[in-house]
Amino acid sequence: MQSAVISRALRFGLRPIVHRLPGHPMGIRTARTAVEAASLLVGQHPRTRIEGVHAPLEGPGGTRHLAGEMLVPEKGRVTDAAVLYLHGGGYIICSPRSHRPITSRLAVETGLPVFVPHYRLAPEHPFPAPLEDALDAYRWLMNEGYPASRIVIAGDSAGGHLAASLTGEICRTKLPTPAGLVLYSPWVDLTCELSTECDQRTRDAYISAHTARRIGQLVMGQAELADPRLALLECSWTGVPPVLIQVGGAEMLRPEAERLAEALTEAGADCRLQVWQGQIHVFQLLNRVLPEARAAMRESARFITSVIDGFPAAGSGAVA
Repeated sequence: MQSAVISRALRFGLRPIVHRLPGHPMGIRTARTAVEAASLLVGQHPRTRIEGVHAPLEGPGGTRHLAGEMLVPEKGRVTDAAVLYLHGGGYIICSPRSHRPITSRLAVETGLPVFVPHYRLAPEHPFPAPLEDALDAYRWLMNEGYPASRIVIAGDSAGGHLAASLTGEICRTKLPTPAGLVLYSPWVDLTCELSTECDQRTRDAYISAHTARRIGQLVMGQAELADPRLALLECSWTGVPPVLIQVGGAEMLRPEAERLAEALTEAGADCRLQVWQGQIHVFQLLNRVLPEARAAMRESARFITSVIDGFPAAGSGAVA
């Protein structure tokens, strides 16, 4: 009942606003300001603390600067493993602060520090700028003493696309492979072809295929859609670590998540898909009010702990 009420409120209150979001730069700037202001009211889990990260990185092109925040559990912190979390927001809005309901709970549930980088946003910085920043964040964690085999990459929505793209890039470039990958409601297909029909049937609570497609054009910029870093369903996925995908049963991106799970499984990856019936896009953000969101967070924490400790991931096809 709680999920249904929230879904209806978002459909009539937020969806019309989001529909107009990518139409003008002023709209994007206003949305960013509004999200950050709202984030001040949310805060993080009370049993965590935030450590700011500002690190210079040397590379072929000179010195770059990595910024972000580390969510650290107050008790039971594991010191040799971490989660790299890439926030959602369509690649155009949101920040580490806006996703603290997820990242701080992950820190508490797993006992792991959760690093959330400030990656560059579109349209000012189209793809592959976010991926370059995500690669910097991954390399920084390894340089800080976290072995790749004890790092789990995670992300939601557009951050789920970025997390999957990062994992694929790591495998393609022969970087040390992470322990696992967790995707919440991943935005798999930036053209939204798979989600258009579903959108007409389910009437997603606050995003539409039309809006997502327009945002996708801003994100891609001059990049080719066939680029395997963008076209996740065209990737080979060779050598990918265990994957957990959670998606709401009442969101338009469900077909994309299901197709990605199929592609991963066909490639031989150990992939578990959970479809949470009646839930909306990235419902895990509402873990303070929705029991289903808390249950989903516990499931993902168990998955993270299992792959960090080297145990087999759960089988594919699970439906909650």
